[in-house]
Amino acid sequence: MQPVSAWDIVLENNIINSEKMKYTVFKNISALVCFILLLDFNSYAQQSTAEKPGSLVADSLQSVKVPKDNYWRRLIYGHIDRTFEKKLDLSFVVAPSYTREASFGIGGMATGLYRLDRTDSLMMPSNITLTFNASVKGFYALAVEGNNNFKGNKSRLSYQVAFANKNLDFWGITFDDCDENPVISYQRQTVKIYGNYQYELLRHFYAGATLDFLYTSASKIDDITYLKDQKDSYVTTGLGLSIQYDSRNFIPNPKRGMYIFLRQTIYPEIFGTVNKALWRTTFIADFYQPIWKGGIFALDLYGQVSSKNLPWALREELGAHNRMRGYYVGRYIDNNIVSAQMELRQHIVGRFGCAAWVGAGTVFPAFKEFDFKNVLPNYGLGLRVEVKKNVNARIDFGFGKETSGFVIGISEAF
Repeated sequence: MQPVSAWDIVLENNIINSEKMKYTVFKNISALVCFILLLDFNSYAQQSTAEKPGSLVADSLQSVKVPKDNYWRRLIYGHIDRTFEKKLDLSFVVAPSYTREASFGIGGMATGLYRLDRTDSLMMPSNITLTFNASVKGFYALAVEGNNNFKGNKSRLSYQVAFANKNLDFWGITFDDCDENPVISYQRQTVKIYGNYQYELLRHFYAGATLDFLYTSASKIDDITYLKDQKDSYVTTGLGLSIQYDSRNFIPNPKRGMYIFLRQTIYPEIFGTVNKALWRTTFIADFYQPIWKGGIFALDLYGQVSSKNLPWALREELGAHNRMRGYYVGRYIDNNIVSAQMELRQHIVGRFGCAAWVGAGTVFPAFKEFDFKNVLPNYGLGLRVEVKKNVNARIDFGFGKETSGFVIGISEAF
């Protein structure tokens, strides 16, 4: 199964097909962007004037008390690095939400940076993100994820804990079924606990261990035959070992470096309800290179292959908030997955940037059954807003085969 981000669970239902909904979303996004631009321009103008030697504002500021820190100042000036003066540099927002699947509700997000050793200016800060969503249709999701860098800069822990109950569209559990079956609906409950500890053996070379617990249940399914005689719920626990080379300058928003990751995971029979042992191999190769002022070229190669006839809860789902953006998550499902994407990221002005990408990917049952005609296209455009120092909130609009949709998230896609 493709690794799931917190925002996959919270916002994977934000695939909006109606023209009316697209117009509404674009209108709200435009208003939000204009509001932030005005705030950013105002804060920049005030800062520039205040710092100008001999200015009246600079003179007056010497006799005026600094405004007390509050929610709005933390939100407006959240892109300024305060991790050396604060134990946790946190910003958060709560707002009404709407998705086609969940209907009206309320959602929120908090993101923060911190340092376990605030005397080490060379170590990248740790990051944490908390998201939640609840709607009038009974949809709810809560997730926390992050990367914790330990003192000494020799080890780190990546983690994710997520709970969700959501109503979803469903087409089947193989690529062929998903391509042919009419859509039905079902309710899915998920509990996920993931941890990946890494220790640096040599400069940029790490070895580590992984724990991956997953509980998944399907209820209120319109047609149980879509599960092909599999159970409607599963518990799986994966134990893995990994090696990686990582020279990225900052994990949530790399601007240079390389990341190569290889992991082997085993799912022992005694730690689950599948009634057999399973395995999975994951490979990731990412590359980041500045190409001109404010411009970054990024490349991502991803593949995950597993045991034959996986339970549906562990199967790969094409489409997520980081790969094959724009596809409904679960529109295509099967045992294995491969994908590739290239992205150009460009800083525009102040806290704003944009991105454009092209890519392709597919899911398939086994290598001998891989079919190039099933490779699906993907491309799109996105807006970036720096909400914390070097941490972007992003709004992407992706296109694919007979589909398109918004993806909203924190940090870059890869």
